[in-house]
Amino acid sequence: MPTFTHLNENNEVHMVDVTAKPDVSREATASGKIYLRDSTLKAIAEGTVVKGNVLATAQVAGTLAVKQTWALIPMCHPIPVGAVTIEFEQTAEYIEASCRVKTYGKTGIEMEALTGVSVALLTIWDMVKSAEKDENGQYPAACITDIRVDEKLKGA
Repeated sequence: MPTFTHLNENNEVHMVDVTAKPDVSREATASGKIYLRDSTLKAIAEGTVVKGNVLATAQVAGTLAVKQTWALIPMCHPIPVGAVTIEFEQTAEYIEASCRVKTYGKTGIEMEALTGVSVALLTIWDMVKSAEKDENGQYPAACITDIRVDEKLKGA
């Protein structure tokens, strides 16, 4: 049976007490993909999207999201963010985003990395949604997938 640290002995939700834990360096990388139409991917690559530079905007949005994770996820601790790196790799089918976050403190950084990559991908979707809609206002090709933690380092 797994242990859920956000539940106390009375099965009530609470924020985990990390005050006694030592401060150590922590780093996490998360990634995910967004699949888009060929024409949309081409417009992003060529910089011709009407709303502007899609990947630069997604990079800024993801960075801001990392810094606000504690305000979005109820049991996350507000932790100092030492560094954020958001990168993109574009293929013929999708754009893969990765978010690496570093801190020095008492608790993790993987939720920040997951939040950063998620918001970066959502920002891409938002910036190109007009090109992705079909005649019925649906998004048959657009799909965000494979959001995951790729690596978590502690005390490195």
